[in-house]
Amino acid sequence: MDLKQLEYFVRVAELGGFTRASIALNIAQPALSRQVRQLEIELGQSLLRRNGRGVVPTEAGKVLLEHGRGILHQIARTREELGRVRGVLAGRVAIGLPPRFAKMLTVPLTRAVRQRLPEAALSISENLSTSLQESLVSGRLDIALLYNPVPSPDVDSVVLLEEDFYLVTRRGPGPARKSISVRELADEPLVIPTRPNTIRMLVESELADIGRHPTIAMEIDGIAAILDLVAEGVGAAVLSVNAVRTSGRDEVFHAIPIVKPRLRSKLALAVSAQRPATRTQQAMQQIIRELVLGLDM
Repeated sequence: MDLKQLEYFVRVAELGGFTRASIALNIAQPALSRQVRQLEIELGQSLLRRNGRGVVPTEAGKVLLEHGRGILHQIARTREELGRVRGVLAGRVAIGLPPRFAKMLTVPLTRAVRQRLPEAALSISENLSTSLQESLVSGRLDIALLYNPVPSPDVDSVVLLEEDFYLVTRRGPGPARKSISVRELADEPLVIPTRPNTIRMLVESELADIGRHPTIAMEIDGIAAILDLVAEGVGAAVLSVNAVRTSGRDEVFHAIPIVKPRLRSKLALAVSAQRPATRTQQAMQQIIRELVLGLDM
């Protein structure tokens, strides 16, 4: 399999069309189409299907796209390792961040990398922890910040932060209760993210341990949207106190501690256990660790 043809296919599939890919790759569209067609002939399968808006991968194309991304990423890592012989911290490092930390870390992380690793290339992906962990195992990511990572022989992780979750309610005229137990939490109508969000899975897991399940008022993803609905009186939410603080609307909400037991989330720095980290990746891990530990949580 020709690596250049594989790269061309991946870009066409990701961008959804030959025209956009030809511009991104700076190659004439007829030449691009010819290279992808040669790849299809070599593999004996159709990889792309045209629709009214461009092209989409066939079932075979989806399989190749999944593996192709990992292959191209490993090629980039090999080039980096060869560059290491020259003593230069260079190469591309792919990092995955959950949405909340992507918002807080993207700018300072980019700034720190430019200052301390000027010859390194940084790629940041934002997704839920479950998807980030899958990408870490498949080789599409080198480093990821994960909430409560699922134990796996393919992943090494170290906990950087632990956060308590609170029941966030709309502030009323009377005083808020001092605390709420997990058992009582089951009776609260919750505005909560959809599965497999970390908060949702943690709440369901803790309630399942006592034979209960959550009362769902509404499912919605996104902390800002959840807080908007809590402010409207649709229900309560399970969030960190920092999520309320950073909303800029502290006066609108009560944050009630959840006890018996406490609901805690662990944020871990994770890497692949199957692939040794390059020196550039090790340096990137250190930068991420410093930034996370320096956050005002």
